[in-house]
Order: sequence, then C-alpha cells, then structure tokens
Amino acid sequence: MSSQDYSNISGVCYARELRATAPDSPTLHAPPPLPGLPSLWEVFGHARDAAAAAFTLAQLPPGKILWVQDKLSALEAGSPYGPGLASYGRQMDELLLVCGRSAADVLWTMEEGLHCGSLAAVVGEIWENPRELGFTATKRLVRRAERSGIHAALIRWQAVPTLSAARRRWRLTSLPSATNRLDGRAAGEPVWQAELFRVQGRAPGTWTARYDRQAHRLDLAAPLPDRKMDRPAHRTAEPGPVPGDRRRAA
Repeated sequence: MSSQDYSNISGVCYARELRATAPDSPTLHAPPPLPGLPSLWEVFGHARDAAAAAFTLAQLPPGKILWVQDKLSALEAGSPYGPGLASYGRQMDELLLVCGRSAADVLWTMEEGLHCGSLAAVVGEIWENPRELGFTATKRLVRRAERSGIHAALIRWQAVPTLSAARRRWRLTSLPSATNRLDGRAAGEPVWQAELFRVQGRAPGTWTARYDRQAHRLDLAAPLPDRKMDRPAHRTAEPGPVPGDRRRAA
C-alpha cells in the first residue's frame, strides 16, 4: 500500500523523511506511516527510559485510549502522568487506566477492549517475558485489532524479543534532547532512536524520532552517519626531536 492509500485513513500519524532521499533509494527503505493500518505493534524499552511509552503515545489517533498495565510494569516503570498527556495532544479524560495483577490480566483486558467501538486504541504494558505472552496471544490481538479497526500496542519492559505475530516491532532508546529555542541551557524536545527490527512489507531500519506537537506527528530522520577521521594507510617515520627543540616526537 502506498502513502497515497494511507491518506484516506483517519487517525494516521505520518512519518516524514526529513532529509532528501537519494534518487536510487527504493521506497522499501522509507520510513513507514505511523501508526499505519489498525493492527498490533510492539515497542521494547527499558523501564528507566520513558521513550517506549512516549513513542507509543505520540502516534496514537485521537479518541479514547484504554491503557492496561501489569503490576510489575506499574511499580517499575510508573503509570502515565496525567498533566504530561497534554504534551502529546491528549486530555486526561481520554485515558482509561487499568492495572492488572499479571500479563494474563493485561492480555484479557486488551482483547475485551478491542471489542469496544468507542475506543481509538488499546495499549498494554507487560514486564519481561511471561509465559502467557506467546505467539498465540499476539496472534489473537492482531486478529481482534484488524477486525475492529482499533489500534493495539504492546509496550515490553525489560523483555527479550521472542516469537510474535505483531506486524511491527520497535526498539526505543532516548537520545540527548533537542536544543531549547528559548534557553540553550535548558532541555528541549525529546529525541529518540527508533529501531524497527521487524516489519512486514518493507525493510527494517533505524531512525531518529521527534514529536511535532502542533501537527501531532512523529518525524523520522535517518541517523547521522558515524564519520571517522580518515587516516593514511601507512605513516612514514618522523625525525626525532632536535636538541634544544621543544617539539615532541610523534
């Protein structure tokens, strides 16, 4: 499906390429539209880094959100901060927060939420790799989300990627914030490294992500190349120091 096809889908948050694409660069490697068609995607992150939660929140469509956590996720990663939702274009009354005891509770609540047509998205937080979260469980979420047309996201804290039916799988880490336009010494807008390590229909890739508050859009830019200083393959011996000369031998 092309980007033009996505333009008619309500609630799609576009990922815009910030730098010019090379003429010979295939569309396969372009940033994907976010969040794309309603389905299940996973976001892996560290509990002390809110990048995974912020990245997920930044691409959800307008409307009510059912947000479900298991007990360990709530204790270790914390719960969504109500006033902070305004930074991502949300209101406190749009978030329905549920805390379950286990991953099984989270999965059951997500499935039930995907039956509710008044919801725009369902988000679950699960700690590590519980036995209940396998390929079958993710496949059920994929089918429910695609049938109902409701976006579903799983935030995986401290987890190791295993077999999953999720359409997209991201790995998020925070980068140094952008420059503050009003005060160069203060923190600016958050910047994240977003690695799409599994996806259907396009190639995986890594981008630098920023959230545009006014447009409610995630901008994905190709990361800066790691340039190394060019060094000659062979170096000729340099003469030693001359007596009385303050220069040091190389």
